Amino acid sequence: MASAEADTIPILLITANVGSVFEDPSKLLHLWLREFLDHVAQHRPAFIALHLQEVGGKTYEKSMEYVQEFIKKLCESEELRDYNRIRVYLDEDYNSAEHFTALGNLYFVQNTVDHVLMWNFLTHEWDPVEGKSIHTGSIETVASKEKAKFPQQFFPECKWSRKGFLRTRWFLSGTVFDLVNIHLFHDASNLAACEEYPSVYCKSRRRALVHTLERFHKDTVNRPVPYFVFGDFNFRCDTEGVIKKLTEDLTVHRVQNAKHDSTKVQYRDADGANVLTVGKKEFFHCDQSTFKESWLRQFDRELDSLRSILYEYPITFPPSYPYEEDPMQPCSYMATRCPAWCDRILVSPAARKLISDSNVNGDGGNSGVDGSPVRYGIIGANVCMGDHKQCLERNLGELEPDIGSGGLLGAESPSSTPIVSISVFDTDSNLNVCMCALSGVNPGPDGNASEITAQELQDRLQEYTDLNTRIYDQQQQSETASLKVQSRYVMVTPVTASDGSTNALGDRSGEPPAEVESDAAHFGDAAGSHCGLIFRETTV
Repeated sequence: MASAEADTIPILLITANVGSVFEDPSKLLHLWLREFLDHVAQHRPAFIALHLQEVGGKTYEKSMEYVQEFIKKLCESEELRDYNRIRVYLDEDYNSAEHFTALGNLYFVQNTVDHVLMWNFLTHEWDPVEGKSIHTGSIETVASKEKAKFPQQFFPECKWSRKGFLRTRWFLSGTVFDLVNIHLFHDASNLAACEEYPSVYCKSRRRALVHTLERFHKDTVNRPVPYFVFGDFNFRCDTEGVIKKLTEDLTVHRVQNAKHDSTKVQYRDADGANVLTVGKKEFFHCDQSTFKESWLRQFDRELDSLRSILYEYPITFPPSYPYEEDPMQPCSYMATRCPAWCDRILVSPAARKLISDSNVNGDGGNSGVDGSPVRYGIIGANVCMGDHKQCLERNLGELEPDIGSGGLLGAESPSSTPIVSISVFDTDSNLNVCMCALSGVNPGPDGNASEITAQELQDRLQEYTDLNTRIYDQQQQSETASLKVQSRYVMVTPVTASDGSTNALGDRSGEPPAEVESDAAHFGDAAGSHCGLIFRETTV
């Protein structure tokens, strides 16, 4: 591997829900842009990924001109002058209820980065990234992104939703990774949210998130790669637990509003003073500063069940939502929801490995290769940025350039059809072993190796399956059928083991594995670098 300095690419990942910014653009848009551009000018990352949710606000048709102004000011700003490759994806087709997500993915690549490609999800090839490309309006046919709106059954309580995800794939100086913008469902009612934990909303969010991650992991066409997923997850604190914590010495009083057919719950102290009020869209506490204290973190639990597959750097910043939209109150929360860390940046285990170990301290903190911290925090702590503060992660540090073990392609030369190298040899027991890898060649005993593509390998496996089925059917039709059936076992396994050695099978004996009890047996779990797929090859 090359030196750490050569491999280091400073990356800035930012997620921001900008719905309220576009609902009051005259007051908030310039503040938002200035805070973002000042941060870019101060840190000068080589690659910027900006994921936006609710672009255009709730009344998109009235905000389109402001969205265009927003993009124009960003792309033509002095702070981004050195970023000569720009990709913008704005889902603006608000007339299409079936597809509209209001998501926006913006990427800026500095001229110091030499080798940049983007994955084409239609042709399954790498496309060069040059110049500026801005995709707006309906982006359904744009091939360099994958976009999906969540099925309505994921959130049956909501009649209409814009929630979904927008994914892009990058080849950045030898490293391949996905960047996923995501927007999950909100809490429609505080009263329903505090009935139990996990709440009905929490369950819906988890269902949609797991659905998305499973979609990536089961993507046999594009194949899984390391990914960063960041957006408005709408993760909320355990509202039931928070209320119990805040009202330990208080008495509860229900207030019915017959005119509006609504109920509020008030918690009062011994003097009768109201301390906390909870309504469908009201969450008022007499001392807002309490939500910026460390005790609240124990109730941030939505990610707990997924921490084995999603990593998050330690949170040291206050809840990112719901801030006042008044420029004169940039640090105050609105009395609408329990403050929570809705905006997050999460990393897959494989993506975490792309970040050099030198960037992580023994105490769990983060430090960049230049000694500066890998910052996971918010932008605009003291400036009004709308109801959501921008959430950022920067100085990701040294990226491993070789991701061959990730199963996509070698870093040196991405090709449109990844090569699968096969070596086959016979043993006395007629055991055929296929050594399969996505790069490199593993020669057989004769020194020659046959190369086939991944699609050809899949076709060959299908032929074996079809042949076995046909023979079985013929045997069932006629007990006297004069068929001479010969079977042999074939294993497909990676060439490179996790410890870096080649030939993951090692010194296998010529006998079929002991677990195979009959010619009809199929077994093996094709997961991990040491695992292989063993199947039966039958000839007549």
